[in-house]
Amino acid sequence: QVQLVESGGGLVQAGGSLRLSCAASGRTFSSYTMGWFRQAPGKEREFVAAISWGGVRTYYVDSVKGRFTISRDSAKNTVYLQMNSLKPEDTTVYYCAATRSSDLYITVWSSADFSSWGQGTRVTVSS
Repeated sequence: QVQLVESGGGLVQAGGSLRLSCAASGRTFSSYTMGWFRQAPGKEREFVAAISWGGVRTYYVDSVKGRFTISRDSAKNTVYLQMNSLKPEDTTVYYCAATRSSDLYITVWSSADFSSWGQGTRVTVSS
């Protein structure tokens, strides 16, 4: 399995931006579909965004469309989540995840589709 380490979380005012990074170990990064999830206390882990092996296809939950952008850099074994126009309701812990499954076989994005997870990075948006 690939090892994942997130960074980039922090405190930002509403309307501000943050970029989360997720560094992956291993030489097969390009063969993983990568995703970002978030989880608030007492709630299920929520899908935020995903990106295909080659970075051609991206997917987003409706609540972040137009504000968040997922991307990947295979040379750096890193996936990013650029978050703009942040809202207080975006406040929570964000997790990076990886799966060997092709995005083309996933119809409904779920944490159950992913086998490798990072430790999480906290994002706090103040109003």
